[in-house]
Amino acid sequence: MGVLTALAILAGLIVVHEAGHFFAATWQGIRVSGFSIGFGPALIERRRRGVLFALRAIPLGGFVAFPDDEEDSSSIAADDPDLMRNRPLAQRALVIAAGVIANLLLAWSVLLAQGLVLGIPSGFSATPGVVVAAVQPGQAAAGSGLQPGDRIVAVDGTPLAGGQEAVMALVGRIKDAPGLTLSLQADRNGTTLTLPLTPTDSGGIGRIGAQLQPNGSETFRPATSPLEPILQANHDFLTLTRRTVEGFGTLITHFGETAPQVSGPVKIVEMGASLASQGGSSLFLFTALISINLAVLNALPLPLLDGGQFALLLLEGVRGRPLADRYQMAFMQSGFVFLVGLSLVLIVKDTSQLPAIQQLLSR
Repeated sequence: MGVLTALAILAGLIVVHEAGHFFAATWQGIRVSGFSIGFGPALIERRRRGVLFALRAIPLGGFVAFPDDEEDSSSIAADDPDLMRNRPLAQRALVIAAGVIANLLLAWSVLLAQGLVLGIPSGFSATPGVVVAAVQPGQAAAGSGLQPGDRIVAVDGTPLAGGQEAVMALVGRIKDAPGLTLSLQADRNGTTLTLPLTPTDSGGIGRIGAQLQPNGSETFRPATSPLEPILQANHDFLTLTRRTVEGFGTLITHFGETAPQVSGPVKIVEMGASLASQGGSSLFLFTALISINLAVLNALPLPLLDGGQFALLLLEGVRGRPLADRYQMAFMQSGFVFLVGLSLVLIVKDTSQLPAIQQLLSR
């Protein structure tokens, strides 16, 4: 059920994104010829009011199609004012930006719903120890025998407290011990294990290749006023958006160090399934965070993404005329090859790291 929930959330986020483009176009009277979730051959398709709605075989996103881009749209006059290319720059810009706007609005709405349904966060109900959320194969944590779900309760005989302070304390010990062996005490399903952990020396800083999180759960209280859930949603939305933008910035400026941490759809579904099993605030936060990530990713000025199309539109505004069709086509095709290739690499990498696949490979 957790996997199905995560898949449903991802599919919903894609639908919302594409619906943003679709409704921004139809609201302005711009002709739309297709609305697709996924790429490649259609599995299910229906035509309504001249628009082909389709569910396609490759679940790596979606797209809204316009007659401008289709060769068989000769029945529509080239100077038709309702064609996308014949509309003013501002109207086309709104259509392009609407997907990003829709995902940001959804994220804020989900955070508001959390405040209305669960209440206002009032702290963390912490219990001793630090939970290992994920382990990267081939890294120090995996070599020590740590597994996702383990709860680290002590380091070199010193017990760990609870909450974020315990995570910070453990991370500090790891960073200060590059090449040195730490003795961990971990609880695994009620069994206490002693595991030797030797952090890798990365420029004088210890690294272990594991995702750590506090042991416990978020607590909530009823809102004291109708305005409080809105203020809390604003605060959480701005915090998540800032951290997401900073994360993408770090990826660009320190690509070599952060690229191995980039996750694809398989890893996102695995993480979502884990959070879905916890329920409550974890599911709200997962939905909002992935929606914001999808918005920021699409805003990047890369070919085939909304940001890339927006860049072409800005260039048209500066030049006073659009870029030649052959250059636009080359720009978009290069982006398609890059994004599909990157998606396949991430899918293979993430799939190979799934516990079930690791067990098969170790036999």
